Amino acid sequence: MDERRLPDTPAPRLRFLGVTYHRLTPREALDALLARPADAPFATLVTPNAAHVARIAEGGAQAEPYVNAWLCLNDSRVVELLAKTRGLDLPSVPGSDLVANLLSDPRFDRAAPLLLVGGDAELFRALVAKVGLTAADHYEAPMGLLTNRDAFEATISAVETHPARFTLLAVGSPQQEKLAEELRRRGVARGVGLCIGASVEFLVGRRPRAPRWMSRAGLEWLFRLSTEPRRMWRRYVIESPRILLLYVRDLGRRGDAA
Repeated sequence: MDERRLPDTPAPRLRFLGVTYHRLTPREALDALLARPADAPFATLVTPNAAHVARIAEGGAQAEPYVNAWLCLNDSRVVELLAKTRGLDLPSVPGSDLVANLLSDPRFDRAAPLLLVGGDAELFRALVAKVGLTAADHYEAPMGLLTNRDAFEATISAVETHPARFTLLAVGSPQQEKLAEELRRRGVARGVGLCIGASVEFLVGRRPRAPRWMSRAGLEWLFRLSTEPRRMWRRYVIESPRILLLYVRDLGRRGDAA
């Protein structure tokens, strides 16, 4: 466990199952977002879930966006529970809740530039109406960002030419994290890029959220699997369970070192 405060990070860090997290509560994460100056160099916020953790374990380019993120927050109740079995305090900060709390906070300036990357025009209009945004912009990123370099570069250029305090990257994982990492590396854009997945769709009611009791019990995955089986089966049946293997392997390594 590593709790050193590192430069340009607003929280102590904790490494668990191969991921180095910023150990923040939801409130602390929100405060950190709102405190960061709008004209600061581009920084990224990632919220890895169990499936992401399994992908990060592969290392290399898969892990870079999480290693270099300004904030890396745990977005998995299961990871939180696994950490507790090891005596570690790793709060879960669901990305969808963080986005909803950010856009509804009295400190959030609805007249400040905001950019939504991903989604369609209808989703953007619903977001503007829901939040009351007056200076928001939208880039409808094309499909296939990871296989179409021209589309990837066009999306990067769209962000760099539309300055915003907050850029909501809603093109799915791992596309959004790789976009965020490239934007951070190039250093042209400003503000914070939030890798948010389907958070805006949850916010405007396009997709249903799990009941609170299911989320608190770590069962949001079951709700999403039951409501979107075609879309979510691979994540929750194949990818996410791999975290249990990582956990067992980690226990084995620690046992060998004892």
